Amino acid sequence: MTPDDALAALRAAAEPGRDAEMAAYHKVERPYLGTPNPVLNDLATDWRRALPLDARLSLADALWQTNIHEARIAAAKLLTQARIRPDEAVWDMLCSWVPDFDAWAIADHVCMAGQRRVMADLGRLDTVEGWTTSDHLWTRRAALVITLSLTKSNHPSDAEAAARERVLDWAAGYVDDPEWFIQKAVAWWIRDLSKHDVPRARAFLEAHGDRMKAFARKEAAKYL
Repeated sequence: MTPDDALAALRAAAEPGRDAEMAAYHKVERPYLGTPNPVLNDLATDWRRALPLDARLSLADALWQTNIHEARIAAAKLLTQARIRPDEAVWDMLCSWVPDFDAWAIADHVCMAGQRRVMADLGRLDTVEGWTTSDHLWTRRAALVITLSLTKSNHPSDAEAAARERVLDWAAGYVDDPEWFIQKAVAWWIRDLSKHDVPRARAFLEAHGDRMKAFARKEAAKYL
């Protein structure tokens, strides 16, 4: 599977007129093909199963460099897998893409791949913590999105509980940030946490909720 083959497959599955609709929806200047997400899932799954890791990394990097919306999402999907050994090269590639983030959809797909790598090695939070003080909005936001898996356990290990508290400290430092996407990310983290640890989610909102935007506070408390 060459990058040209992959792009040809993405283009062949595009729906007429969908590219313009996607461009209007995402509001970011880049090429759009109009390929539906279910097709991207199927193609990326087939490629992931067929290719060894080194080939997947090469293909993912080539697709990312095109700056095509669907190609970048496919690149992220190629690297979305719970068990990868060794996974250092995957983590390094995902991190190298973070400064390129400029829209939520692509950023979220990369972060979903990154969530697996963070949970595989919680020491990677040392890298992610550096993102929290970035001047780049999407890098700051990624620090919360890539750690969302830490919200999802009813019975976290000691290491996971400590990591959860670490990220909650980051979130507390974000509540005064007026950017909509940062407020939304904080709300998303607390909302998901509230499904598994109601007391901790309530404690966060009691301590910091009055400094959050009203919409974010409401979203964070959705399940409380």
